[in-house]
Amino acid sequence: MKLTWFGNGTFRIHAGGAILVVENDGALVGVDRAELVSGADRVVAFQAIEVVGDWRPRVPLRMLEADDAMRGPEVVGLGQGALVVDADGEAPLVLAREDFAATGRWFGQAVVVLIGDGLAERGLALLERAAPRLIALAGSESEVDAAFAVLRDRLDGAGLIALERGLAVEV
Repeated sequence: MKLTWFGNGTFRIHAGGAILVVENDGALVGVDRAELVSGADRVVAFQAIEVVGDWRPRVPLRMLEADDAMRGPEVVGLGQGALVVDADGEAPLVLAREDFAATGRWFGQAVVVLIGDGLAERGLALLERAAPRLIALAGSESEVDAAFAVLRDRLDGAGLIALERGLAVEV
């Protein structure tokens, strides 16, 4: 899965053979929207995602069920300000602008992107519940620095990375 953060809650995601663009409110300085959505299989607004309680990943297709075309990624809300992208062959990707409730065995394999302010506190709360496979931080330099200082000794096997605006990362 390739993830590119463009600022705020705007992402371009290459997952499961598809390109998904998640847009946040408002225009981003220095980002051409036409270029952002160019070639995208699906464009979704962060705030317009249907919320699903007690979400679970889809059951993988069996070889007999799969045809030449793969299923497109599923995008559902986990609550106010959080969504999950479920793509075939990929770890669940959670994009979280706010705290969210998610439970289940799937969470230990998830990639969680914490967006915005309060990254250190939100990261600690996340790790107290359960450790995902990877935590990615998308925020200001000061927020990311503070989060690294607080979280680095409490990861319990989880990975921790900082996203840089406009730079694609394989996760």
